[in-house]
Amino acid sequence: MRIDVIKTLKRLAAVALLAPTLAFSAEVALNLDKAPVSRDPVALQNGAKLFVNYCLNCHSASFVRYNTLEQIGLDEQQIRDNLLFTGERVGDLMKIAMRPAESKVWFGTAPPDLALVARQRASGYGSGADWLYTYLRQFYRDPERPSGFNNVVFENVGMPHVFWELQGDQIAHVTENPDGTKNYRLELAKPGKLSPEAYDKAVADLVSFMVWMAEPVAAKRETIGMYVLIFLAGLFVLTYALKKNYWKDIH
Repeated sequence: MRIDVIKTLKRLAAVALLAPTLAFSAEVALNLDKAPVSRDPVALQNGAKLFVNYCLNCHSASFVRYNTLEQIGLDEQQIRDNLLFTGERVGDLMKIAMRPAESKVWFGTAPPDLALVARQRASGYGSGADWLYTYLRQFYRDPERPSGFNNVVFENVGMPHVFWELQGDQIAHVTENPDGTKNYRLELAKPGKLSPEAYDKAVADLVSFMVWMAEPVAAKRETIGMYVLIFLAGLFVLTYALKKNYWKDIH
């Protein structure tokens, strides 16, 4: 009995180790573009607006409270007037009313929480920001999908292209390589409300906000780390001088 339990635990551990690999196997291409992440408050505030208006309908950010957005330059009144629509309070977590069971029926899978997605998507192919920046710009028309759209980075993804009005309609020209892999060339067939450059900038602002949201204290942490390194460097100089003075008369 004990041996069977140990074997079962080993199998579960193996599945857990393979889970990231299996998740990435559903993604067709991971040639990621470098995300122009910014910490500029204006960019972060625009990203927050896009996130609340387009993403927070289906995705929660349950580790973040609305009043945390004060750290990017918004005051409580601005948050109430521009980011709260259905009776939420400034101190509430950024959650949605849609139930996971219902969303699984509608989309085929429950939309994930996005609070930490900018860190979760990091891999050997690039940072989580790079993944998000590429993913949100590579939707294309696919009449075989329920939503009418597919994605180059994540093939057959359940998420519809929520930014299609801003980006427009892209069509994909696909060629297959001898090894079975595919090359995609996307063409903008129908322009959206934004030019390609403006859309890329909007996506960059959204990704910048999601990077900030995943670790709001990152800037403070890096500042503290810099002061710690300066302190340690000064301490090293003093310690070395003390050592030289202590051993100067010893041969």
